[in-house]
Amino acid sequence: MLTYAEALAVLMKEAQPLGNERVGLSLSMGRILAGPVTSPLALPSFDNAAMDGFAIRQGRGPIPAGTAFTVAGMQAAGDNTTAFPGGEACEIATGARVPDGFDTVVPVERCEREGDRVRLLQEEKRGQNIRLAGGDIMRGSAALAAGRRIDAAAIMLLAALGVDAVDVARLPRVAIINTGSELHASGPLPEGGIHDSNGPFLEAMLGSWGVVLLMRRRVPDTGDAFRLAVEEARVAGADLIVTTGAVSAGRFDFVPTALAAMGARELFHKVAIRPGKPILAARFDGGPMVLGLPGNPMAVAVGHRFFVAPALRGMAGLRAETPTRVRLVEGHEARPGLQHFALGRLETDEEGRQVARVQRNQAAYRIVPFTDANAWLTADSAFGEVVDAWPLDPVLAP
Repeated sequence: MLTYAEALAVLMKEAQPLGNERVGLSLSMGRILAGPVTSPLALPSFDNAAMDGFAIRQGRGPIPAGTAFTVAGMQAAGDNTTAFPGGEACEIATGARVPDGFDTVVPVERCEREGDRVRLLQEEKRGQNIRLAGGDIMRGSAALAAGRRIDAAAIMLLAALGVDAVDVARLPRVAIINTGSELHASGPLPEGGIHDSNGPFLEAMLGSWGVVLLMRRRVPDTGDAFRLAVEEARVAGADLIVTTGAVSAGRFDFVPTALAAMGARELFHKVAIRPGKPILAARFDGGPMVLGLPGNPMAVAVGHRFFVAPALRGMAGLRAETPTRVRLVEGHEARPGLQHFALGRLETDEEGRQVARVQRNQAAYRIVPFTDANAWLTADSAFGEVVDAWPLDPVLAP
């Protein structure tokens, strides 16, 4: 049986980048930059006033209180006047270009104006209240790095730079197939039935990452229904098919056999982890990769977080995640020989340090501890004094 590290290495060899596409800025939210963005201009593009007041002609040293200047004109935001030849001062608005030869802006509330003369009410420092060209970013400088997920802040910067389209990683096309004759949608349940929680969970998590969800199917425990759903996903052009249930060793665990009969090449089946040991990975030559997750809710959560999410990172051309090392405040039992994934909470101790605590009453079928957690904690064979901590949502990983 493969270790988690061995299985992940096999998976990542298959999860190759899907290529890039160019999208408009209005469609780029949440997408992953395929390459770095270099600033096409300086921000600000010109020296401008940081507040309303009076721009004073360039000089040396502080300007004494009581100094008076003749106001040559008015400079509003958006005005294209570049100079006031011979002028000693000009009225200026916030954001307006500072005319050539002027080096200081005095706030209007620290000035007294009479006609075309303005007098300073206190001593003023040279060079104050001016936003210098390139003070935010210089032309030709790196604006955003490749692999950056575009958020609202990135869109603000790109828009300010006049960038209207960017190259991003192609969105993976994903299909979800939930197996189980006992699964039903919300509403009244028949005897022995349960509500399907794995399908909505996977749809939500994959939507958070950013995928093209081709389909989500719920199929009974029969090979034909499963085969038809897989064929539908393949015809639709899926890059990844995620299934839940029917991957263990029982009478109704038909997924491994069904995939093999359809020509899928098994990458691995069963990994030394807990929960989620029966997980399966397969590949159709020239077609989609398949990740078959066990049916228990927490096995699905682990399978998504530590197998599906890394595969999606690989398809986007991103490097592997790096966990945070944190101190565990109390012990947690672990079965030797397995990689353990536990729900936990990151907290701050009395000395202001980040520490971790394992959630109580965890089991593969229990969902409530998942709703109270804020991190995944992982340990190889045993939970020692220090563990690896991972964000619950892979979108939040660097």
